[in-house]
Amino acid sequence: MHYLSLFSLFLMISACSGSTSETLTGADQMKKYLPLLEGKNVAIVANHTSLVNGAHLVDTLIFHGIAIKKVFAPEHGFRGKADAGAYVKNEIDVRTGIPIVSLYGKHKQPSSEDIEGIDIVVFDIQDVGVRFYTYISTLHYVMESCAEHDIPLVVLDRPNPNGGYVDGPVLDPAFRSFVGMHSIPVVHGLTIGELAKMINGEAWLKDDITCDLIVIPCVNYFHDKPYSLPVKPSPNLPNDHAILLYPSTCFFEGTVVSEGRGTLMPFEIYGHPDLKGDFSFTPIGIEGMSLYPKLKGQLCFGEDLRSFEPEDGWNQIFLNWLLDSYKQYPDKKNFFIPHFDMLAGTNTLREQIENGLTEEEIRRSWEPGLDVYRSMRFQYLLYK
Repeated sequence: MHYLSLFSLFLMISACSGSTSETLTGADQMKKYLPLLEGKNVAIVANHTSLVNGAHLVDTLIFHGIAIKKVFAPEHGFRGKADAGAYVKNEIDVRTGIPIVSLYGKHKQPSSEDIEGIDIVVFDIQDVGVRFYTYISTLHYVMESCAEHDIPLVVLDRPNPNGGYVDGPVLDPAFRSFVGMHSIPVVHGLTIGELAKMINGEAWLKDDITCDLIVIPCVNYFHDKPYSLPVKPSPNLPNDHAILLYPSTCFFEGTVVSEGRGTLMPFEIYGHPDLKGDFSFTPIGIEGMSLYPKLKGQLCFGEDLRSFEPEDGWNQIFLNWLLDSYKQYPDKKNFFIPHFDMLAGTNTLREQIENGLTEEEIRRSWEPGLDVYRSMRFQYLLYK
């Protein structure tokens, strides 16, 4: 236990208690899940967001005598330092000596060999409530492996910082990919525990198999409650404001326009050399964020959204920046790249923009699918 500081030990001990007025994550409520893990060979699906009162969940469980045999790491890696889309390797955690198996490398689903000898799996990762944020795809594949091998899965739930609304096109199964696996809208309005229940309930695992699922819900949380993340969930979502903008500005990843990677303001700015605007920036390689960003070294013109606060609150996706950029860009045939349809979960949004539909017309086209989804979503809510 030499790698644990006295301060970390204090945090771990205090993790079993807490104020009854504050929001508690599933991980904070150790008395509810420690008995499930005692005497078992445990695998953890975790990253740098898997914290219990400031200490990492893995360290905390080891302190409490839990036998952690393996850690599964999602996109960005166990310590959360890999760039988006970057290959994540298998390794040994230098602090604990535990093998780390990448679920964003050679394979995205735990294999039979990976999960051999494991009695129970714990999933604890902070999500941001957006369909193309890949942690929920990792959740799906982990559930599938657990179901195939009759291993129970414990999901330690965490608040959704974009949990107060649902919006965007519902995914067309023809566009299913790792950035969109489920027939849900871009902003799905579920915690990761609620989504796990939906995956089971809607029989979305292959061959209609069902995962033996245990969700440890949050306490003192509801979907409209603002939630400030204690640590950035991935390298290019550095603050709460970027997380709130992410459902809108991430669409730029499917275009020639920079979404701000290669700056300290990703998803809070956008631009391109052929756009107009009083704001300008030049993407550069930044260690731990984006070494090879789009338009690296090129002067981009666009908008700075860091002061943007919607008058009616954060209750919808904002398309105006995407539409304005498309109108300005001179080479419209090459504005979109194929990744855009994967992000949107349909080719309809791209076609609507190319055909000159207004934001209001596009938003109206989403409503029938959203109405059906809202009814389905209600069945799985833990925080009504």
